[in-house]
Amino acid sequence: MTKQTFLQGTLILIAAGMITRFLGFINRIVVARLMGEEGVGLYMMALPTLFLVMTLTQLGLPVAISKRVAEAEALNDQQKIKKILVVSLVITGTSSMIFMIGMIISAPLIATTLLTDERTLYPLLAISPIVPIIAVSSVLRGYFQGKQNMKPQSYSQVIEQIVRISFVAIFVNLLLPYGVEFAAAGAMISIIIGEFVSLLYMLFQFKRKKVIKLRHRFFSYLKTSKSTLKELFSIALPSTGSRVISSISNFLEPILVAQSLALAGVSSTLATKQYGELTGYIFPLLFLPTFITHSLSVALVPSISEAEANLNKQLVHYRIHQSVRISFASGALATIVLSLFSVPILSYMYGTANASHFLVLMAPFFILLYIQAPLQAALQALDLARPAMWNSLIGAGCKLAVLFFLASNPKFGITGVAIAMSVSVVLVTLLHMASLYKTIHFRLPLKDIIKMVLLLLLTWQAGTMVKRLYDTLEPNLILFLLALCILSLIYGILLFLLKFITKDELRQIPIIQKWV
Repeated sequence: MTKQTFLQGTLILIAAGMITRFLGFINRIVVARLMGEEGVGLYMMALPTLFLVMTLTQLGLPVAISKRVAEAEALNDQQKIKKILVVSLVITGTSSMIFMIGMIISAPLIATTLLTDERTLYPLLAISPIVPIIAVSSVLRGYFQGKQNMKPQSYSQVIEQIVRISFVAIFVNLLLPYGVEFAAAGAMISIIIGEFVSLLYMLFQFKRKKVIKLRHRFFSYLKTSKSTLKELFSIALPSTGSRVISSISNFLEPILVAQSLALAGVSSTLATKQYGELTGYIFPLLFLPTFITHSLSVALVPSISEAEANLNKQLVHYRIHQSVRISFASGALATIVLSLFSVPILSYMYGTANASHFLVLMAPFFILLYIQAPLQAALQALDLARPAMWNSLIGAGCKLAVLFFLASNPKFGITGVAIAMSVSVVLVTLLHMASLYKTIHFRLPLKDIIKMVLLLLLTWQAGTMVKRLYDTLEPNLILFLLALCILSLIYGILLFLLKFITKDELRQIPIIQKWV
C-alpha cells in the first residue's frame, strides 16, 4: 500500500478538497436551478438531521481508528490492526442500523413537529439508507489515514461528487412532476448513489493490496478485542463530545441571538436580516481557508501517532510546529485580503457591502481559527481528546455568555454577536496551546512568532499599497482580481524570504522536486 509523507498526504487532501468544493458548488447550482427556493429549502431542512445522526453513528471513530492503526503500523502489529477494524465495523454497523431505523420511525414526528413542514418527511425517508453506507466508509477512511495513504479517501471524495452531479438532474427531473418534496427526495437519492459508489471504490482499494484477511476468524478476534475497544473509545467518545458540543452551541446560537437582540430593542425582521448577513455572507469567507487546515489535521493525526509510538518526541514537536506554520501561512493572506478588501469582496459576491464592518472586525481574530484545527488534531493524536473536548465546552459556554451580555445591550446589538464568536475562537485556540504546553511542553519558538508578525505587517503594507493603486483606478472585477493576484505573488515571495516553506518541504512535492 502506498504511503505518503506528511506533506504529500496533506497536499493530496488539499487538492481533493479544492476539487470537491468546486464540484459541490456546481451541484448546489444544479439543485437550485431545478428545484427552486422551495425545493432547496426542503432539501436543506432535512440535512441537519442527517448530520446529527451521522455524528452519533460514527461516535468519533474515524479519528480514533486513524490514530490506533498508525500506532500499530509503526510496531508492525497486523493483528492489532485487524482487531481495530473488526471492532470498528461491528460498532458502526450496529449503531448505523439502530439510528437508521430510528430515523425512519421518527421521521414523521421530526417533519411535522420539529421542522414544522410535513413535506420534509420525503427527503428524510429518502436519505435514511445512507447511514450504514457512510458508517462503513468512515471505518475505511480511518484505516487508510492510519496507513498514511490519503489517495483512496481523496479519490473517493471526487468520485462521490461526480456521481452525485451525474444523477441529481435525472432523479430531480423524474420526481419533480409529483411535487417539490419528491424532487428533494430525488436529490437525496443522488447523494446515496454517490456515497455508495465512493464506498465501492474504497472497498476495491482495501481488497486490492490488503495484507489482512478480515473474514478469517472474525468472531474470535472480536471476543479478544476488549482492550482495543477501550483504546478506541478513549479517543472516540471525547471527539464525539466535541462535535455534540458544537452542534448544541450552533443550535442555541440563533435562538439566543433572537432573544438578545429583542431585549436590545431590535425588531425580529431586522434581527433575522443582520444574523443572515453575519452567518450567510461573512462566515463563508472567514471559513474559506479551513479546507487547507482540515487537510493538515487529517494527515497530522497518524503522523504524530506513528512518531509517538516510536518514542520520537522530537518529530512530534516538529510535526505540530510544521502544521501550525503552514496553517498560519494559509490563513494570513486571507486575513489581510478580507480586512483590506472587505467592501469590494462583498459587493462583487453579494451585491451589497452592508456587512463589511463585520469582516473587518472578525478577520484579525479568525487567523487563530486556522491554527486551531491542527492543534486539536495534535491533542487527539496524543491521547488528549478529553482536554480538547473540555476546551471546546469552555469556548462554547463563553461564546453564549458573551453573546447574551453584549447583544442584549443596545450599544452593541449584532456587533456583540460578532465579538462573542471572535472571543470563542481566540479562547479555544489558546486553551489548546496551553494543553499542549502542559502535557508535552510544546510552544512556538520566539523566532517563529516574530516571523509571523513580520509576515502580517509586510503583507499588510503591500496590501495597502495595492489597494491605494486599485482605488485610484476605475474599480471593476477584472482590476480587483488583478490586484489580488499581485498581492498573492508578493505574499508568496514573502513566504520564501521568511522561510515559512523550506526547501526540504518543497522537495516532497513531486511536480517541483527536480527544480529544487
